[in-house]
Amino acid sequence: MKSKRNLTRFTYETSAFQGWRLCLSRAGTTFVKYFPDKKFGTPKKSLAAAEAALAEIKAIIDGSKRVDGKLTPATVKKAEKLLKEAV
Repeated sequence: MKSKRNLTRFTYETSAFQGWRLCLSRAGTTFVKYFPDKKFGTPKKSLAAAEAALAEIKAIIDGSKRVDGKLTPATVKKAEKLLKEAV
């Protein structure tokens, strides 16, 4: 599987982690979440979970207000909560 925009595939043989990393930067804030294959069963399932979380976080960020070009603390907190609960 090949990496996609905002989603990077990790499949190193010497690494303990194999799966997808979601990394999204907007307005000076970076959001990162790992989706391991072990937790989701297969690379396709972990990719599906990562894509779903990415779509949700983009919807939150794109629909939010900005103060001085930065995301509001409430938006950042909401996005971080979403990533923490992403299954």
